[in-house]
Amino acid sequence: MKTTIKLPLKTVLFCLVFLTVSQVDAQSVNRQEEISLWNGKIPDGPGPRGREKVSEKGSITKISQPRLIVHRPIHPNGAAMLVISGGGYAHLEKGKESGPVAAWLQSKGVVAFELIYRLPDEGWSSPDVPFEDGQRAMRLIRSLAPRLGFSGNKVGIMGFSAGGHLAAMIATEPKKQLYTPTDDIDLLNARPDFAALLYPVITMLPPYNKTHAKKEILGDNPSLEQEKAYSAELHVHENTPPTFLAQALDDPISPVENSKMMYAALQQHNVLSELHLFQTGGHGWGMGNEDSPVHEWSKLFEVWAKANGFW
Repeated sequence: MKTTIKLPLKTVLFCLVFLTVSQVDAQSVNRQEEISLWNGKIPDGPGPRGREKVSEKGSITKISQPRLIVHRPIHPNGAAMLVISGGGYAHLEKGKESGPVAAWLQSKGVVAFELIYRLPDEGWSSPDVPFEDGQRAMRLIRSLAPRLGFSGNKVGIMGFSAGGHLAAMIATEPKKQLYTPTDDIDLLNARPDFAALLYPVITMLPPYNKTHAKKEILGDNPSLEQEKAYSAELHVHENTPPTFLAQALDDPISPVENSKMMYAALQQHNVLSELHLFQTGGHGWGMGNEDSPVHEWSKLFEVWAKANGFW
């Protein structure tokens, strides 16, 4: 027996409107925009040939087109953040780090920018190409503030592992001229307004300079001067942006002394900073498994960011 249910016209119209708005909201949440970092010629080319390679887990290599992947929230809170994956400067852990973290930031109202940066050992003529891309990205993000609806004075930087090293170098030396200016965007300030460094590589000095990141940037036999030049803790100063750090004590890749030294340098120069050390967690946890201690880092960072007016 067939039963027909008749609904009032107002109810039908409400349901249609609700479905339409829900679909638009879902599209807005999932919408991603890619923006090239450089207009025209990319510094220190030619770079790798052939297609970019992306593994099943989202690890990226052969990056010839550095860019930003933009995650725009439906209800922006006025803040923006550059998110930088690690990978030892040999690949980008987008699938495990910047992708999930950018989605989380987006859900909190932050305009999140994933940085797809160049890797030094892929045919570029300078090992500084990741830092060039990081510095350019900060300037480009500031130029986008009016169009994307966030404050140009609430632009943070967040890095994981080697991405933490990149973020720390940009935060401590934003005025260092890494490349010849290409347009008016390069006249903008590259200094982040706040920073978050998660299980970061910080120092290139012994005895903690056994990381793959150090080998990719400096090779096997760098001079002491080169090691100092890329040790972020040595470049902290009074104008270094407020910084949040988190790392696990049992990190087997980047010794926890990296975060401790960076925090000590920040405190020495009276820079607002906060350090969280977890008993277990290892390395490369990204957002962290829900049943692990390191999963709490995002909640702690959110509290810190809000308490200090960054969000």
